[in-house]
Amino acid sequence: MDIFLQLTVSGLSTGMIYALAAAGFVVIYKASDVINFAQGDLLLLGTYLVFFAVAQTGLPWSLGVLVTVLLAVAVALAIERLVLRPLIGEPIISMIMVTIGLSSILRAAVNAIWGPAPRSFESFLPAGDVALGPVVLSSGRLLSIPIALVVLAALWLFFRHTRDGIAMRAIADDQQAALSMGISIPRVFGIAWGLAAASAAIGGIMLAGIVGVSPNVTSIGLRVFPVVILGGLDSIRGAVIGGAIIGLLEVYTGGYVGHGLSLVVPYVVLVLVLMVRPYGLFGKEIIERV
Repeated sequence: MDIFLQLTVSGLSTGMIYALAAAGFVVIYKASDVINFAQGDLLLLGTYLVFFAVAQTGLPWSLGVLVTVLLAVAVALAIERLVLRPLIGEPIISMIMVTIGLSSILRAAVNAIWGPAPRSFESFLPAGDVALGPVVLSSGRLLSIPIALVVLAALWLFFRHTRDGIAMRAIADDQQAALSMGISIPRVFGIAWGLAAASAAIGGIMLAGIVGVSPNVTSIGLRVFPVVILGGLDSIRGAVIGGAIIGLLEVYTGGYVGHGLSLVVPYVVLVLVLMVRPYGLFGKEIIERV
């Protein structure tokens, strides 16, 4: 039971980081119908930006976190303004292919600036352990779960109760109809990319505090795709549930089975979901008649 509880906390904390990156993926998909293959690399960028702000620049953690989020949003807005905005009105596949290129560019930029060697610095998350009866759990991992849930709840409320959130959903359904209603598509796209980058940066900050700063974060970012496919491409709630499920499956498989199967499990889930329920657990089922 002790091992089970420790694995559960570890899986949920990792799953919530997946959910933060996946939520950014959902935000962009809701606004533009575009599958953003660079979302995992925005998570990678967040880990190095917080290292830059805190370890290299010497800012206190409170200010370093704010600077990290603002820098990530600035990068995303520049990408949206200079690369993606000229493609508005073009086929969706064009924008999707651009995000694949952006993924490689972001990864190469991080490697060029900070190099391939892992970095370490003092985390803002508590370093000690918390004893719950006979079970000893990492306080940093425990704290990361409510932090992620608060951010994800804020994103959900944004979509449900704000004018811009409703505008994003309208544009994803029908860009021409949204234009006729006076909605500014470039403005909404910019907000979507900014929110996606902020969500990924917060996930990257927590990831840097838990596992450190390393190019290997890219492999963690790839878990975004099984999470969003499982939860549903257009569902924030699905990102939360999908992240939790994938995170738990990984640690349970690694803890009880081993043999490297934890690296494979998310993609097995991805294939099975695509075969059985391609719109995910909470995604919108679309039926097209031809």
